[in-house]
Amino acid sequence: MSDLQTKAGFVSVVGRPNSGKSSLLNWLIGEKLALVSHKANATRKRMNFIVMYKNTQIIFIDTPGIHQKERLLNQFMLEETLKAMGDCDLILFLASAKDSIDEYEKFLKLNKKNTPHIVLLTKMDIVSKDELLKKISQYQKFQNVYKELVPISIKKGTKQNELLNIISKYIPIHPYLYDPELLTTENLKEIYKEYIREALFNNFSDEIPYLSDVIVEKVEEGERLDKIFANIITEKKSQKGMIIGKGGSAIKRIGIEARKNIEKLSDKKVFLKLEVIVKPRWSKDKKALSDLGYRVKDDSF
Repeated sequence: MSDLQTKAGFVSVVGRPNSGKSSLLNWLIGEKLALVSHKANATRKRMNFIVMYKNTQIIFIDTPGIHQKERLLNQFMLEETLKAMGDCDLILFLASAKDSIDEYEKFLKLNKKNTPHIVLLTKMDIVSKDELLKKISQYQKFQNVYKELVPISIKKGTKQNELLNIISKYIPIHPYLYDPELLTTENLKEIYKEYIREALFNNFSDEIPYLSDVIVEKVEEGERLDKIFANIITEKKSQKGMIIGKGGSAIKRIGIEARKNIEKLSDKKVFLKLEVIVKPRWSKDKKALSDLGYRVKDDSF
């Protein structure tokens, strides 16, 4: 197949927190790579995931949810989403079938480059047919703005190929940008970090997941066993105590959950060593954020 017959492009997946972006991507990829949580604002950085569909290479960009800026970390997250929207060929805007159309209008204001976009109405299985039709009719006044409006449900009814076929129509003719065997452009440390963060979100409520982060310090790959050494960063000594738990019970749960997901991906046994480090006010300090990979511009917002 010649290069002129192939297509390749970037597709940013955006929406409010908890709109189902990461779940959609894992479903399309066929692997659990993106962090999924029922808690809002779990995704913090852009991550690229690659799907091959016929002669088309689609590089999906997972993004943090569109939300109001609060602390410096939130500023970084919104900046990540805006960058993804400005540097892609197509945007998928996800909105729950129960969401107010106000969320879409906020997105339109942020899409300053008028990048072509498709509206995906997600979770259509949780509304009645009449509710779905009413929601679709509310979007009709924007039919000259979006390319397509597609109701989907990843739990029932929708097939991956149906959605990929629609997306591929808007991907430009171009040689493949990455090896077709790749599922992501991220290194393993970033994927492992997200697995550990997901376990934090699943095991704790309130502020702990939001005021914590993870640094994977070292990965030692073996033929049958991988060794991973990571630090969980938090802001207060009291939070450190809760993450460790009585007799180490809580950090053991986190480690078991993260290790199982890593082993599914690597298809090898994994030794995971976790330690907890206190960095006061890390989410509000530019240098601390930069050390964790969240570089906030001096002129941000």
